[in-house]
Amino acid sequence: MNVRRRLIPATALASALGLGALTACSSDSAASGNTDKFDVVASFYPMAFLAEQIGGDHANVTSLTEPGQEPHDLEISTKQRAQLEEADAALYLKGLQPAVDEAVGQTGIKTKIDAASLTHLEDHGTGGHTHEGEEGHAEEEGHAEEEEHARDPHVWLDPVKYAEIAQGVGKAFEKADPDHAADYKKNTEALVNKLNGLNGDFENGLKNTKSKVFFTNHAAFGYLAERYGLTQEAISGIDPESEPSGARVRELQQEAKADGVTTVFYETLVSDKTAKTLARDANLKTDVLDPLEGITDKSRGDDYFQVMESNLKALQAALGAK
Repeated sequence: MNVRRRLIPATALASALGLGALTACSSDSAASGNTDKFDVVASFYPMAFLAEQIGGDHANVTSLTEPGQEPHDLEISTKQRAQLEEADAALYLKGLQPAVDEAVGQTGIKTKIDAASLTHLEDHGTGGHTHEGEEGHAEEEGHAEEEEHARDPHVWLDPVKYAEIAQGVGKAFEKADPDHAADYKKNTEALVNKLNGLNGDFENGLKNTKSKVFFTNHAAFGYLAERYGLTQEAISGIDPESEPSGARVRELQQEAKADGVTTVFYETLVSDKTAKTLARDANLKTDVLDPLEGITDKSRGDDYFQVMESNLKALQAALGAK
């Protein structure tokens, strides 16, 4: 799969309905609905990847988030609302993109698949620390909605949880498009087996390391850290654009010395300025740990599995894998 292709314009609709449309993950409404396939609108890359892998030749998959666009910042256009209305199914992750949550809720689309409901979400804060204002705000409001907002949505970075979601998506596809249920089931099993293999790679690759602590630009790797016995310390919180306090930066500098941290990780879709400043001040190295919110030319791989393997190598190098 290669999502680094240009968006499909309306004039190219006729040629976009083949297999190429699956790999393009187009966010253009022209390719989204009323085709002779099972039309799925996905919220952003990890959801589009699942839909493509499970849907195979039977699905026409488009993404609301363009390659290279930071998904947290997505605003839904009028064309995209129409795209949702025309689709056979919407696949999204509630809590990550409020604009998508709202748009999906307002549409009459028959099959709405919330990936967050297919596994268990947890509140990781900034990994060992609740990020500023989060806990107090939830307690002050006392609303379930606020608590839900505090839950970490980055479940796709844990291959085990991603496999759980894949199984739920497969069942939803089987129910929504029963004519191709057998193929969806077969594709789901193949994907889950591959994810189980990836989990094994991470378990073995991170079993023996000199350090268990890693620094990240924002708190995207809580599930991954929990799965493999690591501790994530994030400069910012769940929101990659939030600015850390001076106290937080000083705390991280001290912790780097105490825990033998060698590297500050940054990512491809947001600014690396804060990470590089912390690294310079604390005399640390920098490297990329990709939260896989989108694939671009800067990504270390062309799809989910390639980038996750690159992430594993980066963690092994930073943590001193034996």
